[in-house]
Amino acid sequence: MNRLDSSSLGDCMASRFRHGAETLASRIPTTDAAGRSIGSALRELTRRPLSLIGTLIVALFILVAVFGPMIAPYRYDTILRGAARQPPSAQYVFGTDKLGRDVFSRVVWGAREIIALPTITTALAVVFGTCIGLLIGFYDGWLDEVVSRAMDSLLAIPALVLALVMLGTIGPTPFGIVVVIVLLYTPIVARVVRAATLNIRAQGFIEAARLRGESTPYILFREILPGVLPALAVEGALRFSYAIFLTASLGFLGLGVQPPSPDWGRMVNEARDSFSQTPWALWFPAAAIALLIIGVNLMSDGLRRIFRYEGQVV
Repeated sequence: MNRLDSSSLGDCMASRFRHGAETLASRIPTTDAAGRSIGSALRELTRRPLSLIGTLIVALFILVAVFGPMIAPYRYDTILRGAARQPPSAQYVFGTDKLGRDVFSRVVWGAREIIALPTITTALAVVFGTCIGLLIGFYDGWLDEVVSRAMDSLLAIPALVLALVMLGTIGPTPFGIVVVIVLLYTPIVARVVRAATLNIRAQGFIEAARLRGESTPYILFREILPGVLPALAVEGALRFSYAIFLTASLGFLGLGVQPPSPDWGRMVNEARDSFSQTPWALWFPAAAIALLIIGVNLMSDGLRRIFRYEGQVV
């Protein structure tokens, strides 16, 4: 009876292991499959009444932000002579403020400001937080300890206090607002991505990818990232609603986009002094802020239910 030498036995075992790894890798969902599953999830989102309402509200505000100049009858800084403190009417749908500016036009023009900045800041926070979360979740060890402690120390500072300090240093500019919100929300997104990465990293197809000789960027962005996307979609929607609220709060405190830009938070602040004479100048921008945040929260709640993701709100 012929016996296999150790070299032949090792080659046989390695061949079988490679075959098993290739079989397992063939079952891994690709990025396209992940994209299709997210697309079907978004279609499912529209079948839920409250989530559908929230999605429609957000879509309406986005349309207003994009086509605002064509919708508004006046520019946001146009002062109408003899039309100060006019109540809502057919001519002035939301009335006019104490200076004679059309409130409807200012709310419509302000939609661009209140959506553009939170969108940019949320997108940057999601990108940076995703990259950081993938790295520290994949490598773990000392890198995870150092980066996690640094993010925890940043999260220990109250958001509004950090915003006031930084904007007082940088200045109340759009760039300053972007820097503040990105610094505030990147650690939160990174923590969510890190937790999801730790769960995925222990699965067999990650080891199969390593045995195939795939590079670390390939494993992170082609193997792990598709599994992180559901949690990331929910967290991104939540951060977007918080970014809207923080942007409006900074505008109310006078640290947002400066005049004559029609920031909704600043409009609320300016209307306080004359609330008894022109209450509509405060009602409509405040209602727009509340409606937009409610719409985003309803949409994110629908995403959470669809993805069966129980995120931790920080």
